[in-house]
Amino acid sequence: MGATFVVTLREAFEAALLLGIVYSYLERVGARAQYHWVTLGGVLGLLASVLAGLAVTFLSGPLLDLGPDLVAAAVMFFAVALLTWHGWWMRQHARAVKGDVQRRIDEARATQRLWIVALVAFTGVFREGAETVLFLWGLMSQTTISSWGGVTGGVLGVVVAAVLGWAIFRGGRQLSLPRFFAATSVLLVVVAAGLFSTGIGKLIGLGFIPAGDPLWDSSGLLDDHSVVGGFLSGLTGYRARPTAPEVIGYVVYLVGAGLLLFTPRTAAPATDAARPSAGALS
Repeated sequence: MGATFVVTLREAFEAALLLGIVYSYLERVGARAQYHWVTLGGVLGLLASVLAGLAVTFLSGPLLDLGPDLVAAAVMFFAVALLTWHGWWMRQHARAVKGDVQRRIDEARATQRLWIVALVAFTGVFREGAETVLFLWGLMSQTTISSWGGVTGGVLGVVVAAVLGWAIFRGGRQLSLPRFFAATSVLLVVVAAGLFSTGIGKLIGLGFIPAGDPLWDSSGLLDDHSVVGGFLSGLTGYRARPTAPEVIGYVVYLVGAGLLLFTPRTAAPATDAARPSAGALS
């Protein structure tokens, strides 16, 4: 539940911010009459995300004939790769998102092709929704996460994200976006490390990687099948009896992703034309 909450909170909040940028910019340029295009695009993007989830669930059935553990491992590694790429992309391009959205809106109004505003909203919501579907598919491949717990965490994440998005654009700007994205990025890296370690565990079970004896046994202190242990397992990849490959994989991914996503960048001095706006996403 904890991992699904973090993933849906981050993704839904990004979608809410994008919609908020579009609504706010239309209001600023006196185009409130075009709000319905944004709403239409957002709703269609949400529906398309739900259909993508149903399609993934339907298509995953035949794949299970290859072996549930093999498919689960492949899904986990794919989700880890996508989580890592998403974090890197946001780090590189988040500051340019607001300016790009405003440019596309200006072009739509200048050419009277206002359906482009709906397309901007649709692509933003659907992109985040499709990514969420793939992330959750990987998380749900972990046997420690119950389906109801995953659904509950996902719904709570979406609700909290919607409230935060509304509060930022309507109720003041108390939330620090850079701090929010930094904190959720750390949590997503921890979630991805747990997925990576669990994927290695699946490969061990299939005989692709030698296991060896567990490095420790903390099941007497906290069993990973208990309520608290299961929560930590889904959120951080906790295992009561981990093997050496699982621990090594966890640490290697954690260090590697941390260096990739959180190493300070040496930015070149910005010119007036290139300097990002103060209201960018991060």
